[in-house]
Parts: sequence; structure tokens; C-alpha cells
Amino acid sequence: MIRVLVADDHPLVRQGLRAVLATEPGIALVGEAADGRDAVRQAVELRPDVMVMDLQLPGLHGLDATRMIKSQAPESAILVLTMFEDDATVFAAIQAGALGYLVKGADGADILAAVHAAAAGQPVFGAALAGRLRTWFAAPPPQAGPFPQLTSRELDILDHLAAGLSNVEIGRNLHLSAKTVANNITAILAKLHLTQRSQAIVQARDAGLGRTR
Repeated sequence: MIRVLVADDHPLVRQGLRAVLATEPGIALVGEAADGRDAVRQAVELRPDVMVMDLQLPGLHGLDATRMIKSQAPESAILVLTMFEDDATVFAAIQAGALGYLVKGADGADILAAVHAAAAGQPVFGAALAGRLRTWFAAPPPQAGPFPQLTSRELDILDHLAAGLSNVEIGRNLHLSAKTVANNITAILAKLHLTQRSQAIVQARDAGLGRTR
């Protein structure tokens, strides 16, 4: 029996995963978490075989939660299931300790196959991501410019942040909602291994960002 813990802040997503997992007799859903800190707590307490992890979690970003779980419950395989499929986020998740990575929208059969693979210790990625990984490892892209782990949008937001703009002002300039800006800043802090907005501003300014605004 494969014991699975799900971490996602959207009730409908958790409901959908619950229904998918229930179709497989060899899988037992042992817990659900709606935020990152609870995901870590439950993972340490329940020691699931597989943790299905979203990245955009409130309280503690999924990347940080992944690192903490791999440190405190290393026997649990982490399968990321998220809406982000850019290279930087995929590689950041792998570096954090994720064994697999699927993009939301994957069908139930793919999710079940990924859970079985992760439980067996086998890395698993969607077909498109697997192809990009093979290409990347065959010829690693040049790491030009500061903060290569950030996406272009995150780098642009960090540039605005370094210039001293608020979330509302950044959103206005980039045609984004303040909430979207805040979510991206959370991801930026996680990827840079920082905990405070001020730390990101200092690093960004040291790298030459924020000077042209």
C-alpha cells in the first residue's frame, strides 16, 4: 500500500486528487495539507511514501517545504504538481529534493503512474518536461546575467522591487495584480533562499538591479 499525503491550498484540487487516488486500490490517502507549514508538519508526523506537493502554498513556499521535508523525512518521495512549467522552477524543485514534477492538467492515469514511480524511487516528469531536461543536461544553457534561477518575469519584478516600488506600483507597471506580484515575490525569496523582502532588495541592488527606474 502506497501512503500519499497531498499539499495544495485549493480545496477543489485536493478534492480532485482525492477522487483520482481513490480509484487505485494500492494507494491510500493519509492526509491533506492546505499550507506549507502544515505540509511539513504532517509529512514529519505521518511519513508518507509519496508527497504530492504544490509550490504556491501559503505560509511556506513549496520549495522551502520540500527542502524541510527532505531534511526531516527523507524517506518520503516528493512529487511536485503545480501550474508552473518554466525551466527555472523545474530545476529549483529538483535542487530542493523533488523526485518528480508534473504540471496541473495531467490526467488521472498520469498522476497515478507518477505516484507509483515516485514510491519506487524512480524520477518522473511529464513528457514535455523530460524532453527539456534531456536537452538541458546535454547542453546546459549559459548562465548569463544575475539570478539565472529566476524566470524573466521574476527578474523583472525583482528589478522593480530593487527600485523601491510597492507591489501595487510594480503591478501597475507590469500589468499584473498586486496578488500576482506578491506570489512572485514569495517565489523569488524561496529561490534565493531568503526570508525577507529587504534581503532580496539588498542582493538585487548589489547585482546592479533597480538603478534605471
